[in-house]
Amino acid sequence: MTALPLDGIRIFDLTRILAGPTCTQYLGDLGADVIKVERPDQGDDTRKWGPPYVTGHDGEDTNESAYYLCANRNKRSITINLASAEGQALAKRMIRECDVLVENFKVGGLKSYGLSYDDLKAENPGLVYCSITGFGQTGPYASRAGYDFLAQGVGGIMSITGTPGVEPVKVGVGIADVMCGMYASTAILAALRHRDRTGEGQHIDCCLLDTQVAWLINEGVNYLVSGQVPLQRGNEHPNIVPYKVFACADGHVILAVGNDGQYQKWCDFAGAGDLAEDPRFTTNQLRVVNREALYAAMPAYMERKTVSEWVDGLAAIGVPCSPVNNIQQVFEDPQVQARGMKIDLLHEAAREGTVPLIANPVKMSGTPVQYRNPPPMLGQHTEDVLKEVLGVDDAEIEDLAKTGATTVK
Repeated sequence: MTALPLDGIRIFDLTRILAGPTCTQYLGDLGADVIKVERPDQGDDTRKWGPPYVTGHDGEDTNESAYYLCANRNKRSITINLASAEGQALAKRMIRECDVLVENFKVGGLKSYGLSYDDLKAENPGLVYCSITGFGQTGPYASRAGYDFLAQGVGGIMSITGTPGVEPVKVGVGIADVMCGMYASTAILAALRHRDRTGEGQHIDCCLLDTQVAWLINEGVNYLVSGQVPLQRGNEHPNIVPYKVFACADGHVILAVGNDGQYQKWCDFAGAGDLAEDPRFTTNQLRVVNREALYAAMPAYMERKTVSEWVDGLAAIGVPCSPVNNIQQVFEDPQVQARGMKIDLLHEAAREGTVPLIANPVKMSGTPVQYRNPPPMLGQHTEDVLKEVLGVDDAEIEDLAKTGATTVK
């Protein structure tokens, strides 16, 4: 089996919900040994975020929710009671054997356990310590609890998402969480590179709000340059026209015309010679200025063809166009299937023997992602990890369990 890029990197994962687990799952996919630390008898909050749950061998729901499964593969679960002195001591022993610690407690939350970066850095100078919070380690909102929905609201994306004239709308998945996890994973990789070069670890401060502001991207910079506050545009693009969803003969398609050549090709294919020659629409700049007039004229042409006629016909001439798939159609799409974006991993609790998951989207020619472990059950690997990492024996594990530092199956 090919060695993975992060073979030999061990991560002490003190995260839960979505942003932190997304980060550590990605690093686990790349080969890191991710030790997911969970509360005894409780575990990651998302274990209870259902239905749906995996169906067990008896035909009943297990405790493995779909939400939990989505961000926790390629990890090993152990239980540690951080509220106890014995659990804190055990955690410190484990951290000494790790390269990275990732946590998403409230700001200062780990200080009371003696597990803040300042508490650990003297003994672990090479430790890469990543904190993921709602609003960051500094600033007037630092102490607030943070959730994806709040970050989307404070960070502005909801003000430009949805149909004009209706209430603000969030993105349909926890995208601030997911993107924060992605930014955090990149920062961790950069910090590991720095550590390997200098021996010096560091504290990484990532938060949902900063992430959300960063991925305002063009609309954010549109405002900074123009001073004009962007508005809801539904499915329209602020800087490109035509670029929106159109009704056609049997459904809806997305038309995304990115340049003047593509616009002329669309006009030819649609039989819209009048729109091709209209001086209001000959360049993208003019189409943006005159968007209302163009969008009023286009439906008469779009309604003449079916979804497949538009998608196949425009693809053949290099004009971007797609259907609007529901989630079932996504996983039935031949391109999605060809790219292997659905995987099935063995899972001992599942009646079918496997659980379906969404694949890592990164394709690497030399060190492709490997799916080594399904999302673990609570505390599934406690004994194995303690023996492997700390070299403890059965007697010591029993003692740790008696003190309440951990639980064993």
